[in-house]
Amino acid sequence: MPGQSGKGVAVAKNGFRALRSVPFRWYFGGQIASASGTFLQQTAIGWLVLQLTGSASALGLVLAVGGLPSLLLGPWGGSIADRFDLRRLLIVTQAIYGALALAIWIAATTGHAGVPLVIAIGVAGGIVGIVDSPARQAFVSSLVPSDDLASAVSLNGVVFNSARVVGPALAGVLIVAVGVTPCFLVNAISYLAVIGALLLIRPLTRNKRTGTSPTGVAAAVRYARTRQQVWLPLTMMALVGLLAFNFSVVLPVLAKQTFHGSGGTYGLLSTMLSVGSIAGSLGVGLVKHPRRQYLIVTALAFAVGLAATAAAPNVATATVTLLVTGAAGFAFTTLASTTIQLHTAPEYRGRIVALWVFVYIGTTPIGSVITGWLSGLGGPRLALLVGAVSCVVAALIALRVKTPPHIDDTLLDLTPSRS
Repeated sequence: MPGQSGKGVAVAKNGFRALRSVPFRWYFGGQIASASGTFLQQTAIGWLVLQLTGSASALGLVLAVGGLPSLLLGPWGGSIADRFDLRRLLIVTQAIYGALALAIWIAATTGHAGVPLVIAIGVAGGIVGIVDSPARQAFVSSLVPSDDLASAVSLNGVVFNSARVVGPALAGVLIVAVGVTPCFLVNAISYLAVIGALLLIRPLTRNKRTGTSPTGVAAAVRYARTRQQVWLPLTMMALVGLLAFNFSVVLPVLAKQTFHGSGGTYGLLSTMLSVGSIAGSLGVGLVKHPRRQYLIVTALAFAVGLAATAAAPNVATATVTLLVTGAAGFAFTTLASTTIQLHTAPEYRGRIVALWVFVYIGTTPIGSVITGWLSGLGGPRLALLVGAVSCVVAALIALRVKTPPHIDDTLLDLTPSRS
């Protein structure tokens, strides 16, 4: 088995080694265009809603409703991913995304764009996302040998973290130069790149479900419970994702109320966090086989970064601490995701990744409410400190759990844990 060679060798020489795989190169290129278009459209939708209503509450409603499908139905999306060929499924989901972007462009061009339509398209996109997200992440593992999965996941993270910077910046340029409406057309066109790549790709392995493997979310939960390398990262991510990854709530308040800054201050803090996240994702690419101690160290480093940001006396200090926070936080996330995928059998991978997406992203509405309440109670510094505590608790759980002797914590092992 590819992942079982070189026992004891935890660090690879080349963090970009996943690009040696031709299928992954095609996929990587398509994702660069598609991810940038996605964040471009997110920025444009915010600007469009404010143009239409002038209301921050309406904007908040649009963003919140779009996340509801993931919160309510997220774990079930993986069941669909495990039943169908991932490449074909992704071609369908990407085509639907492109059609939805095209629909907003047509509505905005003809003057028929309104908040109800934007909400409807956001909900439709959220429904597609509960299938697309686990399918997309599980598909990556079929494009590279298992030894290169950490590199592939990290590079995938680099694409999306870079797009968080590039997409909004491109949206700003387009809005100033030609208005908000063309942004949606640009995003629709960007999906052609990833669809074209998917048509060319021939995966190294397939996610074909065996006739004896049970279906459904309950079966996936039972599967995860018997594998320490799966349930432990999921548990850690549930804690960290719920309370520590709510930067969209914390950073605006930190910039405006704590540092008495402007939108530019918020933009600077967000950019520094994104730059750190890119560095963290790239660093994980050097890891060949994730180990539990790496999860513990990055979780604790994330806690230190959050606590340091909470204690930052000024914007200049916060920019430095957010670099550390972004690097540690996204290194932890990438390591946990890689660990889960390495230790999950292909026929369960879509459902397990769907559980991962749920604890990481699907709980965002709940975490945002908790973080907002904490920020109102004691300011953003309190919210950041609570996030730091959640990271410490996650690390302590990992420290307390004992690995059964028949499980090698460093390598791909599909043997069920019986303890």
